[in-house]
Amino acid sequence: MISGIVTAVLLLCFIGGWIWAWSPRRKSDFEAAAQLPLSNDEEHAP
Repeated sequence: MISGIVTAVLLLCFIGGWIWAWSPRRKSDFEAAAQLPLSNDEEHAP
């Protein structure tokens, strides 16, 4: 019984994370993060 509840909760967490990651509001953040390895290190130096 408890293992079924834990499985359902973990499945809901997975689906929630998937929806969060693929939401249109996050697209610009992920695109900026994807460009970080390609950018010049001197531009981001503190």
